[in-house]
Amino acid sequence: MPVDHYENFPVASWLLPKRLRRPVEAIYRFARSADDIADEGDAPPEARLAQLAAYHAELDRIERGETPIDPVFGPLAEAIRGHAIPLGPFRDLLSAFAQDVEKKRYASFGEVMDYCRRSANPVGRLMLHLYGDHDPRHVAYSDAICSSLQLINFLQDIAIDYKKDRIYLPQDELAAHHVSETQIAQGDTRGLWHMMMNRQVERARKLLQAGAPLGRAFKGRIGLELRVTILGGEAILRKLHADPGCVFHNRPVLTKKDWIIMLGRGLF
Repeated sequence: MPVDHYENFPVASWLLPKRLRRPVEAIYRFARSADDIADEGDAPPEARLAQLAAYHAELDRIERGETPIDPVFGPLAEAIRGHAIPLGPFRDLLSAFAQDVEKKRYASFGEVMDYCRRSANPVGRLMLHLYGDHDPRHVAYSDAICSSLQLINFLQDIAIDYKKDRIYLPQDELAAHHVSETQIAQGDTRGLWHMMMNRQVERARKLLQAGAPLGRAFKGRIGLELRVTILGGEAILRKLHADPGCVFHNRPVLTKKDWIIMLGRGLF
């Protein structure tokens, strides 16, 4: 299916079983459109928050067994009812998107991880639910993978996020490495920038490795999807480690060569 971009989300790809593609697509459309409300266009914060509140109201309608009004929610309601999907993860996502409207700085890594708990982890939990897997260990693995992928995306998008007046790097760690907002604005990688970035990269890598066993817990296409996702995160981390300043001049992305290597490693 044609898609836009929504980081950390396996968007109904050919690797997924056919029976899951429609519900995954419905969940994706919800997440993408809600994220766009928080991020895109020139609407003032009050209007963005009102639109996100309307999304909450649509979830309430679904919970009451009513027909949703917004067309985004028609397929989502079908998926929720057809697969008995809990509504909590959707509400967590909306909470994170609303936070993006209101909160622009994060005092500590703990605050960043609280955001990841609501912005990223629900995606993995929704996928596990669709797979019919409720093993607490697998949920913990999934949370680690999703949080790591969110952290990796923050590192990729330091320059992009700054243009939106957002900094997801912990303020206390920036201060400890004497990295100022002016330095970020200027794309200045002198001083302790590399040391600060390497700390972020290593922490994200350890978190990704902590969740990696989930990739071998599933067989077939689902397991391959997970392994390729994990390998993609590792590939971006290698690029960030090799050049911690690339976020300002050559945002690290996955190339065709990367995908070929990842698919090969995922298969064998």
